[in-house]
Amino acid sequence: MTDTVQFAGLTFRGLTSKALLEQRERMTVIVTVNADFIVRAKHERRLAGIISNDYSTFDGQVPYWLAKVMAKPKKVEFEKISGSDFAYELLAHAAKYNKRVFFLGASERTNAKACQVAKEKYGIEIDGYSPPLAEYPFPSEWEQDVLNRIRAFKPDYLFVAFGMLKQEYWIDDNRDALQQLNVEIAIGCGGTLDFLSGRLQRAPVWMQKAGLEGVYRLLVERKLFRLQRLLRSFLVFPAALRK
Repeated sequence: MTDTVQFAGLTFRGLTSKALLEQRERMTVIVTVNADFIVRAKHERRLAGIISNDYSTFDGQVPYWLAKVMAKPKKVEFEKISGSDFAYELLAHAAKYNKRVFFLGASERTNAKACQVAKEKYGIEIDGYSPPLAEYPFPSEWEQDVLNRIRAFKPDYLFVAFGMLKQEYWIDDNRDALQQLNVEIAIGCGGTLDFLSGRLQRAPVWMQKAGLEGVYRLLVERKLFRLQRLLRSFLVFPAALRK
């Protein structure tokens, strides 16, 4: 039985990278949960259900610190697993076991460059697709086009970079279809393709360890949604008290 911990009214079962890579379910869905996820899950019950029912990790230093103090049961050990770190482990795992990888999302240029970098670094079979920008819920023609691209390539591992919530909801909406296509692992990867392609640099390690990665992202991408996300993430402290 997979170990789980309870924190902020949510169930976390993606506790170590090793355990995630050893899952043998028909399809493993991995959700990398940062402070903003935890805050928003209070009001977005669908998100809370996805977090609790799939393999969710502690992504972000502050949620990890809080969980180390407040998560139950205390005897269960867990790691901080950010999506941007775990992606590289998953790509290396794909290379070791000859798994096919598909990158879905990000801009066309970023997607293509990320595929090129991953292929050169890991020697894996990889393809990708950047669909036209659309709001969720996505149009049916858009959905069918995306699924057709995945069906044609037949990936084992699927990275979805639509941005927070859109990627998690899309994976959840298409869970049955992806299982039928024999996708083994599906993960929402946010800005990971931007980092992999070199379009953006991650925060320095000291900022990551200090829980300031969100501040760094705001400094390099001065966008309103970044500011809103950073401000909302401070609510993780009262959210941690949820039962």
